[in-house]
Amino acid sequence: MDNYNEELGLRIPEHVAIIMDGNGRWAKAHLVPRNMGHSAGSKVVEQICEDAYNIGIKYLTVYAFSTENWKRSSEEVGALMLLLRNYLKDCIKRANSNNMRVIVIGDKSGLSDDIVETIQHLEEVTKDNTGLTFVIALNYGGRDELLRAMKKIGADIQNGSLSPDAITEQLISDYLDTRGIPDPDLLIRTSGEQRLSNFLPWQLAYTEFYFPEVLWPDFNKDELIKAVKKYNSRERRFGGRKEE
Repeated sequence: MDNYNEELGLRIPEHVAIIMDGNGRWAKAHLVPRNMGHSAGSKVVEQICEDAYNIGIKYLTVYAFSTENWKRSSEEVGALMLLLRNYLKDCIKRANSNNMRVIVIGDKSGLSDDIVETIQHLEEVTKDNTGLTFVIALNYGGRDELLRAMKKIGADIQNGSLSPDAITEQLISDYLDTRGIPDPDLLIRTSGEQRLSNFLPWQLAYTEFYFPEVLWPDFNKDELIKAVKKYNSRERRFGGRKEE
């Protein structure tokens, strides 16, 4: 449920999801190596977490690395994994100092053992924090998530712990990586691209979309507030009709 920020005069979405697009184009525009664009983008994530919490957002989900990103060059993937390792380790101290809970979604079996161990530690030491819930989609693909969920449901039906008649939308949601997390109210994809790229297809069914032209490393609090203002201009009816 939205809360109202009196200072901004805005309804604040409870959950914002972000596809952080444009790091490579930012690097090219600044005549620097591509990995520097990713590094600049990771610093923006740190600040946006703080900004989101300060304006009243309760859940923030970012698309950090998709199942399709493995198709990139080995050099870029290696640089991203190194950046990720450093970010996750730094995130432990930062999350606790900011009372932030961190959850990582995606197929962790495809990640290196040391990264999985860091994720487990990060989630454990922040699980009781009561501030912003920061969700990192890592080695995540929406179709892969649904496939894994269907396999779990099938296995539970086969072993007799679940009846097919018990399958509902809520039950499917409970088998997804995002169980217990409310669906996003607002999706932001930076850089002007207007596609979901296999991000949260089940959870975004009734989400409002916003596609600013700004590249992710240039995204800031002002841009976040612009997105929330655009969200405020929408009327969410969830399939119902507007009253005349």
